[in-house]
Amino acid sequence: MKDWKGNSNSIYKTLGASNHTEKEREENDYYATDPIAIDKLLTVETFNHNVWECACGEGHLSDALKEHGYEVFSSDLVDRGYSNTKILDFLECGDQEFSRDIITNPPYKFAKEFAEHALDISDDGTKVALLLKLTFLEGKARRKFFDKYPPRYIYVFSERLLCAKNGDFEAMRKGGGSAVAYAWFVWYKGYTGSPEVKWL
Repeated sequence: MKDWKGNSNSIYKTLGASNHTEKEREENDYYATDPIAIDKLLTVETFNHNVWECACGEGHLSDALKEHGYEVFSSDLVDRGYSNTKILDFLECGDQEFSRDIITNPPYKFAKEFAEHALDISDDGTKVALLLKLTFLEGKARRKFFDKYPPRYIYVFSERLLCAKNGDFEAMRKGGGSAVAYAWFVWYKGYTGSPEVKWL
């Protein structure tokens, strides 16, 4: 007879990167991103030479962008030891004119706020690319946000991507990896059409 109850792996592996996890979340929601996320993104998108990684952590995405030839301004709320990190609260940055595109994996509990603020302070024609769980598509508040700022593309990862608590990828691999679905949400500031979904 088939066991429909599942097991701890099916439950907690699936929820391991959500707010329902049995483990405590990192205080400032720091979950480092496997740099392959940048490699995949750059197969389908190009960006302004100058980009802003505004939740850079230990520099995993910043370093990957630099390896692809981008000039990266890296900032974070917390100093995690990454060279030349500007310590600042991105959500407190005032409106400003700048030509940088923004690429980051934001703290999920403030993902909508990061997306909205990034677009508010960006000039028309610039891009904002945020790595987000697919569940970001849900919710009434986010629906209103999408009505105002529809993404141009949503690039869904066909394979599971690792976003490791405190940057400990080895521990995450030993624990079975992740079953959380991620996508790059890419906005072209000024775009008002319908989003297009593609796969990486």
